[in-house]
This record gives sequence, C-alpha cells and structure tokens, in this order.
Amino acid sequence: MKQQAEFDRAVARLRQQLPAQPEVALILGSGLGTLAEAVEQAVVLPAAEIPGYPSSTVEGHAGRLVGGYLEGCPVVVVQGRVHCYEGYSPQAVAFPVRLVHALGAQRLIVTNAAGALNPHFRPGMLMFLVDHINAAFRSPLVGALQHFPPSFGRGSPDLSAPYDLGWIETAEQVALQLRIPTCRGVYLWTLGPSYETKAEIRMYRRLGADAVGMSTVPEVIQACQLGMKVLGISTLTNMAAGMHRGPLTHEEVLAVGLQVRDRLEQLVRGIMRQLYAKNF
Repeated sequence: MKQQAEFDRAVARLRQQLPAQPEVALILGSGLGTLAEAVEQAVVLPAAEIPGYPSSTVEGHAGRLVGGYLEGCPVVVVQGRVHCYEGYSPQAVAFPVRLVHALGAQRLIVTNAAGALNPHFRPGMLMFLVDHINAAFRSPLVGALQHFPPSFGRGSPDLSAPYDLGWIETAEQVALQLRIPTCRGVYLWTLGPSYETKAEIRMYRRLGADAVGMSTVPEVIQACQLGMKVLGISTLTNMAAGMHRGPLTHEEVLAVGLQVRDRLEQLVRGIMRQLYAKNF
C-alpha cells in the first residue's frame, strides 16, 4: 500500500522531531493561525517537508505543523488546512487528522471561519458546533480501506454525536469566565470556493443550519472514525448572502478573523488549562 508506506514515513519522522507525544491536536482556520505562535518549546515543520502532507494554496493558511506545549498540555497544531475546493480529495484534506492521531492525539479542536445563517447571531461571535450537515456529499472514508488497514479505524463510524457535549459544556464555562460571547449551532459544509447564493442560503436555513463554511466536516468525519473527541469552534465572520449588505469577500472574512483571534486564543488557552487541571 503506497499511501500507507508514505503515511508511516511521515509519522516516523515527526515522532523524532516533536518535543512530546501530543494529547490534543488543533486545526486552525482562515486568519486564525496565529494561535500557533503561543505554543511553547515549539518545533515548526513546513508541510512541504512532511511526506504526503498536502500544501495549502489559500491566503491565511500557513501550511505547517507546530508541536509543543500550550498551557502545559502537549499539543500539535495544524497551522493552515487544505480544502476540497483547492482540488484536493477529502482523503487528502483529512490526512493531517490521521497523522496527529497516529502521533498520539486523542482530542481534536477544529476551528473555522463561517458565515452566520441564524438571524440571532452576529459577526464576531464564536459558535460551538453541536452538529453538521454535509451538503458537499463527500467523505474521506470513501475507499479509505483500500489504502489503510482495517485496524486504522471503523469503516462506518456513528456520526449521531460528532461533537463531544461534555467538552462543549467545559468550553462554555471557560467562555463565561472570560466574558466571551458564544452560541451553539449546526454547521453546514459547502464545497466552495464561491460564496453561496441567496437562494442557497434560504434552503440551508430551512435545513436547520446556523452557519455555513467550506471546511471542517471532512476532518471531523475522519476524527470520529478514529474515535477522537472533537470540539468544533466557528468564528462567525459575516452574515450570509441575503443577510449581508454588499458583496462578500475573502478579505472581509480575514479582517473579522483578525479582530476576534485574540478572543479565540484566550478561549482555547482556557480550555487547555481545564484539560491540564483534569489530567485529560
């Protein structure tokens, strides 16, 4: 299995270079990558130097892996993800999740920038994902057992509760202490890279979605297959089409991400402190 051999090489190399076996992995979304700069005793590995690792082509995604400690917790940070709209398969998009799990991470925090569909939400809020809708109808598990052994994970994982409720409640307590406004919601994944039409947004709202974005779901599906506990956090950067004045641009998404990234960093640091205090 060529892909398995390539994967094994990547794992072996990283184990030699990381300062500790990670307990928690973080995937950082558009404009949110600066959280990796808070990692202590950091070892930075460019994606291009990791066998089989996909390289991001999107502004705001650095494309590297950072290992070290955050608030005392051993972590590995995926600084800049790749997307299916860049031409990558869902399997390639989920490669970093398989990698961090093989390195030892049993928990995953995944962040993204998303557009708000719920009229009660506002740009700048942080939304904890309680469920998702796979509107792209793609999965990293399709054909996966052809390339990886059955022991790698369950072929048909249960996705009835992809996001860990206990972890959400802990994160909400941290946010309350820090006076960070948060909400809960359902995230809908679209393929992209174009933003949604007004008609699509009306349809997504009827489906029960509270926010829409172009990432996250492939990684979460993969994490669930591997038995990882997942916490999803969306930075609501804008109101969706038809709920927003004027055209929406990626630059605007990045700008709002910059405004709230300190808030997100405070929240994630607080969550890490809670985990460290409870010995995971």
